[in-house]
Amino acid sequence: MSLPMASTLWVLLVFVSVSGALASRLKDPSFGQNYDIKWGGNHVSSSDYGRVIQLYMDKSSGAGFGSKLSYGSGFFHMNMKIPDKDSAGVITSFYLRSETHRLDELDFEFLGNRKGKPITLQTNVFVDGQGNREQRIHLWFDPTSSFHTYKILWNPYQIVFFVDNIPIRVFMNKTKMGVEYPSQPMQIIASLWNGEDWASDGGKAKINWTQAPFKAYFQGFDIEGCPSDNSNNRLCLSSNHWWNTPKFSRLNTRQRKAYAHVKHKYMKYDYCSDHSRYPTPPPECPQ
Repeated sequence: MSLPMASTLWVLLVFVSVSGALASRLKDPSFGQNYDIKWGGNHVSSSDYGRVIQLYMDKSSGAGFGSKLSYGSGFFHMNMKIPDKDSAGVITSFYLRSETHRLDELDFEFLGNRKGKPITLQTNVFVDGQGNREQRIHLWFDPTSSFHTYKILWNPYQIVFFVDNIPIRVFMNKTKMGVEYPSQPMQIIASLWNGEDWASDGGKAKINWTQAPFKAYFQGFDIEGCPSDNSNNRLCLSSNHWWNTPKFSRLNTRQRKAYAHVKHKYMKYDYCSDHSRYPTPPPECPQ
């Protein structure tokens, strides 16, 4: 016996809706599938069945979480909403970090500020324990008011930091010029912590604890990366991974224009241009 047309359409719509929801959930796994808490567990809470994580910071502690696996390449992302109110001295971070004493690290760090003053987003690149490659920008939106997406592309050609798909920093692989490039598997980490000794106004703006607890929110716990235990990291450099294909070896025309605009209008500090600090620019910088 066949169903009436209206009933058939209703069943089809339900099927499509359920299938779409299941597909969405597969692409949006809960926190515990790929991540676990690394520290400050009593300063962490979750909502939406583990698809939103809140980190809290007060005088006693902050908190952090990290991926269960380490990765040798990938296009990593996190949706974040950082603390509002008076957040001077409070750092919200999303980064990749190796687990060896030869530190490789790629950082997004939000440096909180006094209420009403712009919040600085700092990026940094560490290779074999050597960092001091800071760049700082003021964003074109308020990162405390809603979620935005922060991404790190890391492949054999380049490292690109993105904000809402707009490139804000590029670090090219120039090993042939003697510039070291991150090569160790790295974990994905996010944290909320006390950086008042240096983060805001050179450490002069201290944390206003009357505003505690400070809260940061995180979404998007799917991972597009190549898991690696360092036994054969070359597999993670294969072009079989879409982020390692030639398409991702350089910015495209549209991205180059957007990147140039960010550097011109929003960049507030670039170590490559700090001649008092580096009379001779580091070799990876434009000469």
